Amino acid sequence: PAFARFQRGFLRGYLPALAADWLQGPYLYKLYQHYGFVETQIAVLYVCGFASSVLFGPVAASLVDALGRRASCVLFSLTYSACCLTKLSHDYLVLAAGRVLGGLSTALLFCAFEAWYVHEHVEHHDFPAEWVPATFSQAAFWNHVLAVGAGVVANAAAEWLGLGPVAPFVASIPLLVLAGAVALKDWDENYGKKRALAKSCADGLRRLLADRRVLLLGTVQALFESVIYIFVFLWTPVLDPHGPPLGIVFSSFMAASMVGASLYRLAVSPRYRLQPV
Repeated sequence: PAFARFQRGFLRGYLPALAADWLQGPYLYKLYQHYGFVETQIAVLYVCGFASSVLFGPVAASLVDALGRRASCVLFSLTYSACCLTKLSHDYLVLAAGRVLGGLSTALLFCAFEAWYVHEHVEHHDFPAEWVPATFSQAAFWNHVLAVGAGVVANAAAEWLGLGPVAPFVASIPLLVLAGAVALKDWDENYGKKRALAKSCADGLRRLLADRRVLLLGTVQALFESVIYIFVFLWTPVLDPHGPPLGIVFSSFMAASMVGASLYRLAVSPRYRLQPV
């Protein structure tokens, strides 16, 4: 029962953060198009977001450990809320700054929350480490459900209610505030070991180059992510001339992703035992 309460407390803060992130997916390209920017200008805005994720990714772990995991979760809610507010502006530089804030926020989202949970689970509550995957499995399931639902909600706000493509970004802000408030009110602070950023990067590079399998795996992953980023940029301008409801299309993509994850779990289950090589 104590573990179930702790798990629910974590998901109460983590799931609104994930929902806010997914709400911003369906109408990003459409919003920039709505403001009158052409494809090359929109491409630069996308690159600003992707580049900031690359830059802040290695820094995020050290920043979270030094600042505190709970404080970093609150910082995430503030920076992502600011990112959403920039979408109300028609100014290109403001929108570019918003993309940079979005990159920082994404790095914090996929670092601070999980780091906080693992530390509290093992160090503070002394629950068995074998129970950690149970929580992240639940989070992954609800993440897919939220992604599907976010597309429908975004579509309803932008098209059915006629509020325009900026509406999903505004709707994300209360969820981000909720995530930050739960972390601030209900979670204890914890810190990681202080480590030099240069040393961490050097150690990672050494490990990458020392094992050919790790290097190949990273290369394959990078190529796959490149395809995903190209797809994320192109799907709206390819489909939009045909007039589909973009939020529903996004939900369909997320539902397909959920089916893929379910098929993987089924394939590696004891019944079929199709283990990765």
